[in-house]
Amino acid sequence: MLRLAIAFFAIALLAATFGFGLIAGLSFVVAQALCAVFLILAVIFLIVGSFKTSSEL
Repeated sequence: MLRLAIAFFAIALLAATFGFGLIAGLSFVVAQALCAVFLILAVIFLIVGSFKTSSEL
């Protein structure tokens, strides 16, 4: 998921460089959303993982 976000950031940068404002804006919004989802899921899994004890593994 983080790779997709980085790819969309790269697409946004390239599109902005060549003057495609709409494509750049949409790519940036998608990349931001993917980064947010990645960070939220990472925090959730860190919290859930911290409650597991060694006997549950």
